Amino acid sequence: MHDKLLKDPLFKKGLRIRKQVLGATDIEERIRNADEYTIGHEEITTKAAWGIIWARPGLSRKMRSLLNLGILTALNQPVELHHHIQAALRNGLTRKEVAEAILHCSVYCGIPRAAAARRAMQAAFAQVDADAASTRKPKRKPPAVAKRR
Repeated sequence: MHDKLLKDPLFKKGLRIRKQVLGATDIEERIRNADEYTIGHEEITTKAAWGIIWARPGLSRKMRSLLNLGILTALNQPVELHHHIQAALRNGLTRKEVAEAILHCSVYCGIPRAAAARRAMQAAFAQVDADAASTRKPKRKPPAVAKRR
């Protein structure tokens, strides 16, 4: 079932964009772990959202990410928001812009939804920092070799 899907041009296009925006590791795991009940969701999400909408030329990825922050805050979707905050940073938004966007949502979406978004933002920032720290391993000096006399 997955093999046929992985050969579909629209799915391939959407999968490439989805991995670039959300991170390859998580998306590859989702596709790999999809079963007969969940593969349909992966297919429609990858083709429609990523292969069609995110592939359109009318908006930059940065602008699409900014829109998603507002939409997901308005819909009170902190789990998805967490992922899209990381994507927004990957797409060029600064932490200050992310924080400002969520603050902006507080007056239009309500304080409780913005508060949930703020918590998702803090968790996303912490995860980005932790991921960055784990990839930066301190360089060790090789052990000194004793010279023979």
